[in-house]
Amino acid sequence: MTKLVHPDLSRSVEDYLKAIYQLTEHGEPATTTGIAEALAIAAPSVTGMVKRLAEAGLLEHLPYKGVTLTGDGRRAALRMLRRHRLIEAYLVRALGYTWDNVHDEAERLEHAVSEDLIERMSRALGDPHFDPHGDPIPMADGTIADVATLALTEVAVGETVTISRVESSSAERLRWLADADLVPGTEITVLEHQPFLGPVILKLGAERRIVGHELALQLHCVRERAP
Repeated sequence: MTKLVHPDLSRSVEDYLKAIYQLTEHGEPATTTGIAEALAIAAPSVTGMVKRLAEAGLLEHLPYKGVTLTGDGRRAALRMLRRHRLIEAYLVRALGYTWDNVHDEAERLEHAVSEDLIERMSRALGDPHFDPHGDPIPMADGTIADVATLALTEVAVGETVTISRVESSSAERLRWLADADLVPGTEITVLEHQPFLGPVILKLGAERRIVGHELALQLHCVRERAP
């Protein structure tokens, strides 16, 4: 099987490819503005880098639409996601970190560790498929789990679902969610959707929780399997 390998890329290029993958994973091209916001840099800087990455065969630029990754670009992006998410899993499960403080550590370490260390981490953890936030970890052969989820805002009133993924790297939000027991693997029932982008009211065991609309968009859920 083909490994997730790629000729040496600069840290900046790796960050771009990873950001573009995450922006395009639902099928829409990434815009210059979106990339700039994801990387917290100025839009003019993105324009120049996009041109260089296109010339290197790592992405395709669609005029007036945005950019998408080529096969080579996607493989390089998945390599970085594998590193990042395995490091997060290792920090939480082996070193006692909490899920709200591993993102920045993983951002720093993902560029520095060797492929051998990454694979040793994976084996030590039992080759996990998901990181602490419920994000799928790409396999060494380039495959990645495709789990059908829906945002909490899309869950019908009265429906019971299980939280599978939290799409946020905000330490403050992750701490709040952990304190509220709204973490991957938790079963919840939606009681009410307040109108006009209001909060979602849900039941967790015998307790109720109120989750703002913006945060509810970041909670991805899976439906209960039919018996």
